[in-house]
Amino acid sequence: MNLAIAFGAGLASFLSPCVLPIIPLYLAYLCGTSYQNLLAQTDKRTTLLHSFCFVLGFSLVFIALGASASALGAGLLQWRGVVERIGGLVLILLGLWMVGLLKAGFLYHEARFHFHDKPVGFAGSVIVGAAFAAGWTPCVGPVLAGILIMASREDSVLKGVLLLTAYSAGFALPFLACALAIDRATQLIRKLSPYLSKLEKFVGGLLVLMGCMLAAGRFGQFSSWMFSLIVR
Repeated sequence: MNLAIAFGAGLASFLSPCVLPIIPLYLAYLCGTSYQNLLAQTDKRTTLLHSFCFVLGFSLVFIALGASASALGAGLLQWRGVVERIGGLVLILLGLWMVGLLKAGFLYHEARFHFHDKPVGFAGSVIVGAAFAAGWTPCVGPVLAGILIMASREDSVLKGVLLLTAYSAGFALPFLACALAIDRATQLIRKLSPYLSKLEKFVGGLLVLMGCMLAAGRFGQFSSWMFSLIVR
């Protein structure tokens, strides 16, 4: 169930209002061309390869974060109750920020790297992907924080790695789908754009609920409830 939650969190990050609308432009940037030329391109292999390298770059960073969070959590095992309460409070605050009930200006500051010219080749796309993961704080930060807190509760580094692998897959699969069908993806993005802010608020509400359950020591019950919703 935790893997399913992590995958859904990755999908929610992809659908955030400051990520989804610029995906076509990002794909054009990765390929070193204009958006119009990208649409006219008939050979999708190059676009897909650059997209895969981008996915590889951000996945490596996310998975490394998951391993670090699990290792830290294992080291603080005797303080798990305190860590869970602090983590729950952090998730509640981040969820309230996403819903719009909490104003915190520092959360809007981005730490991402700005490349005026993309590093050359497929290796450059890996670098851009890693930079994306390292610094796109306002877009993926709150949801990613929730998965990292989940990873810190695991009793092994491998489980933390699996959680962040699932998170990365939730982000990567729709990104690669957009690369395969950029023209259709652009039309779909335009249709979805008016609903993205509502989706963000919904995800924020889930973070608040998740934080409350975590702080109360009932995260297992939360996972069971989520599972029951899926298997109905």
